[in-house]
Amino acid sequence: MKTYSVTPNVDASAWFVKLEDVAPEEVYDTKSEAIEVAEQLAHENTPSIVEIQDEYHNVLEEKKY
Repeated sequence: MKTYSVTPNVDASAWFVKLEDVAPEEVYDTKSEAIEVAEQLAHENTPSIVEIQDEYHNVLEEKKY
């Protein structure tokens, strides 16, 4: 099962979508845009999980596809 994480950069001015918590796949200007892309990737690659994280990498929300 693949895990896509949505995490902010240091000052939350940009958001990363990462696969398996390695190098960022893409960088987005808004949190909602990053979540939308992560959900689409997870939906296309089921079974997958989307984890939305805060700046300390704590999981705020988790969605399974």
